[in-house]
Amino acid sequence: MNQQVEIAQPLPYLTEDYPGIGGRIRVQLDDFIVEEIPLYKPCGEGQHCYLFVEKRGISTLELVARLARALGVPQQAIGYAGLKDARAVARQWISLDGVPPERAAELQLEGIRILQASRHRNKLKLGHLAGNRFILRIRDIPRETLPAAEAVLAELTRRGVPNYFGEQRFGRRDNTHLLGWALLHGDALAFIRAYLGHPLPDERADLQAARALVEAGSYAEALGKWPTGLRDERRVLEALVRAGGDAQRALRAVPNPLRRLALSAYQSYLFNRLLAQRIRTLDQLEMGDVAFIHASGAAFIVQDVAREQPRADRFEISPSGALFGPKCLLAEGAPGERERALLAETRLSLEEFRLPGIKLKGARRPYRVPLTDVHVDWDDGLRLEFRLPPGSYATQVLREVMKHDGTPVLR
Repeated sequence: MNQQVEIAQPLPYLTEDYPGIGGRIRVQLDDFIVEEIPLYKPCGEGQHCYLFVEKRGISTLELVARLARALGVPQQAIGYAGLKDARAVARQWISLDGVPPERAAELQLEGIRILQASRHRNKLKLGHLAGNRFILRIRDIPRETLPAAEAVLAELTRRGVPNYFGEQRFGRRDNTHLLGWALLHGDALAFIRAYLGHPLPDERADLQAARALVEAGSYAEALGKWPTGLRDERRVLEALVRAGGDAQRALRAVPNPLRRLALSAYQSYLFNRLLAQRIRTLDQLEMGDVAFIHASGAAFIVQDVAREQPRADRFEISPSGALFGPKCLLAEGAPGERERALLAETRLSLEEFRLPGIKLKGARRPYRVPLTDVHVDWDDGLRLEFRLPPGSYATQVLREVMKHDGTPVLR
């Protein structure tokens, strides 16, 4: 595997001239609260039941699975606007096709509370979201750190939050992008080793032993030790044993959702590298930039910096980076040279960012996003409230405030 993909590098801070406050997050579940800001409210009529639910300590996909089982509907009949972290208290809208709101409102499920039930005409889909509101608490810091946090937040409000993809994008083993690299380059053995091998010191002992056996090529013995709860990995390992160790044949057992996730993670990894190069000037346009229009999501090539920079100063537009794929518009000038140099490093063309049955269209992502509705105070720790657009990560705000390194995202 390309060693440059594997090297862990800390992401540069936008506010590196400001001291961090340190501290700890997620000490308690209520230390991380996120609430969706819907793109529209349910109208009160239609065949789709809209639920506003609070989930505690479970993922959105687990929420969907539990609702499907309880109501006897297929998971495909359930819609949601965004995926929310399991290690949080999250309030989000869910749609269910053909389920009476009165029935759904009576559900009592562990980790799930129904806050509101209504009707609407269409299924809720990914992206049907205006933004997210966060309420976060940083603990184990002195109260005197409040002014330092306020200074960082003021700078982020003025210049924008670096729109890095957060650690969640790269999976619990921080290597989902490596799976994407292997799939796109047809390196089946690299995929197997990244997915099933590479034991980590913080993993349980039996899993470490099983992963070490995969590394040694003892696949049947590894299967005997593999935890039954890791079903997707076990399915691929079983296929590897049946194939007599033929990694290429075993890849057929990798489900399409994982393939898509891996490709998306590789896209995200490459975007993070582009943003890391641009971090000091993420609010300054360059000739040839692809400017992202925040109000509409449209984009255009910057041909007159003096004319367009005032719009960037008003946060109407921002420089953007490539999410590589067949439909991705590449920048021109110096920004375009950086994008093409990184693309050349991948040894892929834009058209090659696809797998059979899976195609990443490609897009532009702004290098920064607005931080709004900011409030900070002291309540058994530093309490932060703010709003971010959909698809952006609250952990990037925390990272700038706390300055905790050792969290590599340029893996």
